[in-house]
Parts: sequence; C-alpha cells; structure tokens
Amino acid sequence: MPTSPRGRATAAGGERFAVLDPATGEAFDEAPARRPEELDTVVERAHEAWRGWRSDSLARSKALLTAADAVEAAGADLAPLLTREQGKPLAESYAEVARTAARLRYFAELVPRPRPRKIMDGRPVRSEVRWRPLGPTAAIVPWNFPLQLASAKFAPALAAGNTMVLKPSPFTPLATRLLGSVVAGALPEDVLTVVTGHEPLGARLASHPGIRHVTFTGSVATGRAVAEGAAASLARVTLELGGNDAAVLLDDVDVERIAERLFWAAFRNCGQVCVAVKRVYAPARLYSRVVEALAQHARAVVVGAGLDPGSQLGPVNNAAQLARVERCVDQAVSAGARAVTGGHRLDRPGYFFAPTILADVPPAGTVVTEEQFGPVLPVLPYGSLDEAVEAANGTGFGLGGSVWGTDLDRAEAVADRLECGTAWINHHAELSLAQPFAGIKDSGVGVAGGPWGLYGNLRPFVVHRPGAA
Repeated sequence: MPTSPRGRATAAGGERFAVLDPATGEAFDEAPARRPEELDTVVERAHEAWRGWRSDSLARSKALLTAADAVEAAGADLAPLLTREQGKPLAESYAEVARTAARLRYFAELVPRPRPRKIMDGRPVRSEVRWRPLGPTAAIVPWNFPLQLASAKFAPALAAGNTMVLKPSPFTPLATRLLGSVVAGALPEDVLTVVTGHEPLGARLASHPGIRHVTFTGSVATGRAVAEGAAASLARVTLELGGNDAAVLLDDVDVERIAERLFWAAFRNCGQVCVAVKRVYAPARLYSRVVEALAQHARAVVVGAGLDPGSQLGPVNNAAQLARVERCVDQAVSAGARAVTGGHRLDRPGYFFAPTILADVPPAGTVVTEEQFGPVLPVLPYGSLDEAVEAANGTGFGLGGSVWGTDLDRAEAVADRLECGTAWINHHAELSLAQPFAGIKDSGVGVAGGPWGLYGNLRPFVVHRPGAA
C-alpha cells in the first residue's frame, strides 16, 4: 500500500471525496472514501494489534511521549491544513496542535502500572482489583476541533491499553489523517487507524461487533443513533452531545470589565464550540449596557479567512451549518428580536456570517432553546435571580454554564444552582486536562478528561484466592 502525506496508508485507487475550504466554498483537496465493508478488516487488525499493545505499560507510556514530540514537530504542516479545511484562524490551529501534544503527554504519565489494589474486608481471602483495557475502540469526532477532540479520545484509550479506529468528520478529514499518520509513526502498526468517508461509515463503525467502546462527539440525534448501534453488541458508549451554555450576569457585575472575555467565550472558533456561551442573562437595569458592550466587540472584530494574519474570526465551517445559523437568526427576528449588529451573511465567497448580537429575543425562540453553533449570541433580561437561574436551567442541555459578578462567594453560590457538568465564575470554557468533563441531560453520557477519562477506557478485574487478607 502506498504511503500518503495525509494518512498512514491509503489503498491504491479507490473512491475519494472533495474537501472544501470554508473561506472560499471551493474544493481544494480530496480524501479517501472508505467503504463500510472495509471496516471488518480494519477492526480485525486493531484486535490483533491489541494483543501486544495492552501487555507493556512502560512501552505505551514511552510511545505516547514520542508521539507528542512528533505532533509538535509536525505543527507547521498540521496547523495550516487544519485552518484550510476547518476555517479557524491560524493561531487557533497552532493552539489546537499544542493542546493535542499536551494531552498525549498528560495521558502518557497516567498509563496504568500493574499495581493491584487489595480489598481489606476482614475475610480470610486475598482479593485484588486489577484494571484491564476494553479492546478495540471506536471514536467519531466532529469538525469544530478535529485534532483536539481526536486526541481527547485516542490519548486515554491508547494509554489504557486499547487500540482505536478513528473516524473524523467528512468536513475535516485531512488534518486528522495527517495527525493519525504522525501519531501512528510512534506506535506499533494498527494501534491507531484513521478511516475517512461519508455515512453509513460511522454508523457501521459504531455498531461493529468487534468494537468494545464507542466514543462520540456531535449532535443529540446522532448520539442517540450511535448509542442504539453500539447497543447491538453491548459496547460501552461515551457521548458528548453539545450544549447550550448560559452565562448569568449578576447585578454587581462590572460590564465593561468582563465584556471582552464574555464576547470571546461566545464567539471563539466562530461560536462553534460545544461549551461556548450561547445565551446571556443580564439584570434588567444593566441590560442595555450589556447589549451595547457586546455589540461593540462584535462590530470591531475582524472577520476573514483563517490563513489571513489579520483575521480574528473565520467562516462557519460548512454550508449546512451556515444555513442553520441563518435560519435561527431569521426566525428570531421574525418573532420580534432585534439584530443589534450582524444578522446576515457577509457578501463574499465562503461561509461567512456577520458576528451577531440579538436583543429583545423571545425566550422560547429556537436561538435560545437550541444550540445555534455559530457567531450568534442572544442576550435576555431578567427581573429576579431565581428567574435567571430557572431560565438558564430551562433547556434540555446541561454541558456548561457560568456566573459573572464582583462578589465571588455569591457568584459561586449561584453557580452551584446551575444544572450542568461544569460551571465557571467570571470566565467560561477554560478546561484543564486533569479535570473531568461531562454533561447531564441531553448533553451526554459518560465522562472524559483526567483520570476519569482514563478509567472510562478500563474495566475492573477482581482476583480472589485463599489466604490472609
């Protein structure tokens, strides 16, 4: 099989599909379109590789550290390619590469050593708990942070002793294939395999009987389908299904001081972040000031192609998502909302939408109750704090949330009332590699991040034998 600069190996010939540049809307490259029936061989080879990979924890740790170095060394190739197919500013792509390498290093240090834990229960039996890897695992990742989310899945899985078959979004296959090639160069053959293509490739992977754990990031509807597919073989599932994070501003908030941080918490990566701020609740007496402060930043931000050094905000990733963003805004305006700034596509090639601040938004509107996942932020007034908390908790999502104010103890007390997996105070969406990351309600099942992410890729194994405890 000939080698490829954008993947470890690719079959000679075969079908391919176009990859578009969201800054132009035009194709700039192609990726292999793997057929669902090819997964049988891929999974079988992952199972064979698992036999050796799981047996030597020291070798796993060293391999992951070598992979981290290789990812850093490949940054000048990975980052521009990521920007070209995803759209984000180049500086953000370099940051994503750095985060990917950091995650590999973090989990390399967490590789479980053979240290059984004794159970002391007073019986004349020696009981030990040991941890075993699950086997071949599958990961399906979206297009907003393709490298970072891929590593969030394969780093703990490989550290635990599993092998992985990874399927990126068909909107962003190239940088992930290149990442797979770079990482695989530090690993035994078939420990990590990247497969690219359109549906039903992902559905077949999620339901493959040889896969023991399926981890997915994406929409609620697709997550449910993934869980149904994995249920056929009773595979474990970890699902991160997006969010509709609320930011609650208290009546003692310093509006001008927090406005820039709040703006970027909503608009980074063109708003295409699962834990971005997607709704702002402001006290009625501060409402106008909050709206105008955010609108000033929206008017000033430089929107352009990610490869342009002056760009601060890139395009929406794909045409379908752009249409969804436009539809959410149009519905809100038709229902009485006011686009203080933005509210429309930009008149240029590519998938650009003007950064939009919406005021006077009906609380039950789609742009409030659903995840818009684009450069749009509705701001809503509230009368009492109880009303704000109830509204913040009033959707089916529960990924993240934040509280902004001067009295930190009071802000923390309000944050404790939010129904979500992570709550921040005076900032938003800042995640440590060492912390658990999980949502409630429709935002997901299972835990990623930190030791919790590692143990999500392991199963306990207990050995009993006669003798003193």
